[in-house]
Amino acid sequence: MTLEPRLASVPATGSVGTESGALETSKGTFYVSKPFRSKTSKKLRAIVTFEPRKSHFDTTNERSGTNEFRGFFTLFWISLFLFTVQTYISSLEANGYALSFAFATMFSRDAIVLAISDAVLVLTTALCVPFAEAVMRGRLRYYWVGVVLQHLLQTTVLVVAIVWTYHRQWPWVQSGFLTLHSFVMIMKMHSYISINGYLQDVLERSQRAYEELQSLTKAQVNGGWETALHEAEAEVKETSKKKDKTSGADASGSHDSSIGTPEAEAVIHSLADPSTADALRRRLVAVSEGQDPDKLDSGTSAVTAFNVKGASSSTYTPSYPATPLPARGVSQEVTCASLLIHHPNPSITSAAHKFLDLDSELVSTGPKKIRYPENVTLGNFIEYMLIPTLVYELEYPRTDRIRPLYVFEKTVAFMGSFALLYTVTESFIIPLTPTPGQSFLRSLLDLALPFMIAYLLLFYIIFECICNAFAELSCFADRQFYEDWWNSTSWDEFSRKWNKPVHTFLLRHVYASTLASYPSVSRTSAMVMTFLLSAAAHELVMVIVTHKIRLYLFLMQLAQIPLILVTRVSVIKQNKLLGNVVFWIGLYAGFPLLCVAYVVY
Repeated sequence: MTLEPRLASVPATGSVGTESGALETSKGTFYVSKPFRSKTSKKLRAIVTFEPRKSHFDTTNERSGTNEFRGFFTLFWISLFLFTVQTYISSLEANGYALSFAFATMFSRDAIVLAISDAVLVLTTALCVPFAEAVMRGRLRYYWVGVVLQHLLQTTVLVVAIVWTYHRQWPWVQSGFLTLHSFVMIMKMHSYISINGYLQDVLERSQRAYEELQSLTKAQVNGGWETALHEAEAEVKETSKKKDKTSGADASGSHDSSIGTPEAEAVIHSLADPSTADALRRRLVAVSEGQDPDKLDSGTSAVTAFNVKGASSSTYTPSYPATPLPARGVSQEVTCASLLIHHPNPSITSAAHKFLDLDSELVSTGPKKIRYPENVTLGNFIEYMLIPTLVYELEYPRTDRIRPLYVFEKTVAFMGSFALLYTVTESFIIPLTPTPGQSFLRSLLDLALPFMIAYLLLFYIIFECICNAFAELSCFADRQFYEDWWNSTSWDEFSRKWNKPVHTFLLRHVYASTLASYPSVSRTSAMVMTFLLSAAAHELVMVIVTHKIRLYLFLMQLAQIPLILVTRVSVIKQNKLLGNVVFWIGLYAGFPLLCVAYVVY
């Protein structure tokens, strides 16, 4: 979000642009401010955006409901159901029971201790709130003492979880669950602390930018701050007169709240606070009509909006305090800076732009317009923990209500899918676990299809059932937890689409942060570093689950990097069918290959 004045729409044809920002069109001259980007703002939060979206397999998704292949989705579930029934009948005839519960006995072992351990893990994340409060109150500098302490905290949580897992001697299901959930909690902690630490740094820079703006006006304008604001108003008035002469419109004949110039209107629409926007509008209307804006009715918001100290006078005397401003008191500063971007002095204009650009990052883009640091509360953190995302934001797109039937639907879908997953694992994976004396190719052939079915069911359970259920309970509107990864033609496309929560976390907090912190690092190097971190995390899970250090998964993930470069060759890139075939063959072979490698070797 930026507070740059921009025209909402500009005719695409029949217009002539000038360096001053004026566009000559058949309907008159439009004045558009040129885009501004502050060199001091890294725009970390703009890397990832949230918007109301639905998942592909959601029954309420209109796009999926009109898809030509929607019947194959129904066919898949019916086929799995018939396959499961056939499996039960065959087992009943051969063994006297429909399904063995040996696997259930294994993963339910020590269930109470596992539940308590997971609850302690989740409660530990609440330490993020006092950490963020310490940064907010200036007791702890985030850069770089806070960063070091943050990573020490995250490392401690991970090490304790791993040591506890080894101490309990849990089977692979419990070990894998607690380790993966520890990674999820650590990513949530990292995003919460790093974003709030970044916003505190932006707040401090915006305060310094506003002080520089005040000092600049006092140094370069005779009469100081108040005179500079009056000169900016005069510039807006002059622009309005030029616009009226060009279009032939009679500005004095209108008594509504329209200013008459797109440039001034854009400033007003850019303001986050409606009352502040109304105050500026009233004042500029008075200026454009030749009235004295200081003689407006004292009961209007136009007087109080420009009086930062709350006095009854109408002079411009916003003194920026040394302590952080209260969230609702910043609007006056934004109002004044929004007016000063039209000052004839380019230095003052640039300084005002710099402040507005920084200040815009402190406010959410949603309807609540939450401003940092009012978000640093325990309630806000609990709400964030319930939302199925790994990236923290001041405000998320929300739904207006919770639908009980939708939650019930996802619960039933979870239970049914889990039953199918259990059946496949119990009947077709565990009995076919490879042994040292078994043929390598036969093991791959026996396990390829069961592993693929298990993978699809696990994907559906996590991203369609669990994530959507939590999204509904937390009124989270952005349900795009995955994209059409099944149409992937390369491994980099698959890594972007199949797990969107993790992808957005790595994009913002690893890839983008690396580029922002180390300008000399290229995009390719940042991508390699992101792959290294992801591969190391995956291999750590395999080490904990199998109690072996083999690096098979780590090497297989790193092998994706040259494969990504190969798939970018024009011959392969243009043949999407071939790319998709290669992708599915690799996915089919990968799962049993890892199983055989870690179990046998």
